[in-house]
Amino acid sequence: MAKKLMKGNEAIGEAAIQAGCNFFFGYPITPQNEVPEYMSKRLPEVGGTFLQAESEVAAINMVYGAAGSGVRVMTSSSSPGISLKQEGISYIAGAELPCVIVNIVRGGPGLGSIQPAQSDYFQSTKGGGHGDYRLIVLAPSTIQEMVDLVQDAFDLADKYRNPVMVLGDGMLGQMMEPVEIKKVEPKDYNKEEWAATGMGERNTPHIINSLYLDPEELEQHNIKLQEKYNEITKNEVRVETYNCEDADLIMVAYGTTARIVQDVIELGKEDGLKLGLIKPITLWPYPYNAFKPYLDSAKAFLSVEMSMGQMVEDVKLAVNGKKPVYFHGRSGGMVPTPEGIYKKVNEILGGTK
Repeated sequence: MAKKLMKGNEAIGEAAIQAGCNFFFGYPITPQNEVPEYMSKRLPEVGGTFLQAESEVAAINMVYGAAGSGVRVMTSSSSPGISLKQEGISYIAGAELPCVIVNIVRGGPGLGSIQPAQSDYFQSTKGGGHGDYRLIVLAPSTIQEMVDLVQDAFDLADKYRNPVMVLGDGMLGQMMEPVEIKKVEPKDYNKEEWAATGMGERNTPHIINSLYLDPEELEQHNIKLQEKYNEITKNEVRVETYNCEDADLIMVAYGTTARIVQDVIELGKEDGLKLGLIKPITLWPYPYNAFKPYLDSAKAFLSVEMSMGQMVEDVKLAVNGKKPVYFHGRSGGMVPTPEGIYKKVNEILGGTK
């Protein structure tokens, strides 16, 4: 299949359609507007349903309803819009329903800016809504990776009956790169065993619910959810490493920032510095074990982010006090530069550049 030059947001939409997504509910917000725009044109062409809701709150509850019927459904938004969806996301997780949520992150807090950021890390990985729930969170660094992870997200959502978030940033949403988008046939995850599609030949209805007024019953439900999250943690961690085997300093970065860090590694080679990169692809479950092989050999770790330092907390947990952990970040829509990161690298390693 020939590659096609596509904007990131539009590639998200086509990837979802080719993965069998026939329903999209959303509300406009920059810098993800091309996702609903693209879906509004393409979904009717393939017999699907697009609906621009009256608000983000309405959109996520429409997702809740569609997911309860067992169809593949998606929504997308950007930072403040995702905040408005948090109550519904918690309901969907509590009801154990599969759906895909795309967040093309912009600068904050508040209305912030429309420029790229990674400052929704806490929101996505630590549970932005209420209760003991988890999202599977996937972080692409290229548009091709975003295509692949969007399609994987639908399978993961179906497999674990859990919402999956694809966390990109404004640059990934707006840039254009050549991509190959394959048609993916949905796997059979026995949706007929739980989906609310009518009684059929059953004697009892399938009920979609996240309300448990009996505290003992709710506790048992939470224990069941935790067992599922433990299974996800065991089976679904994704991470890539570069040049870490003999690195003196290992940088940790995800998404677009990881691509910038790869340039820093090349700058280091020119000066004889041994630099590596750990690139988490699942932000939850976080790849804590990926750090273990390098805790003896590396002198230090550096978390590089488009935030004021959110992932650095997980890096510190992974390193567990065995080596120093440093942070370098830009925020509010500013993007770390290779030169700025390299200056920090030299400060850590005692260089002069």
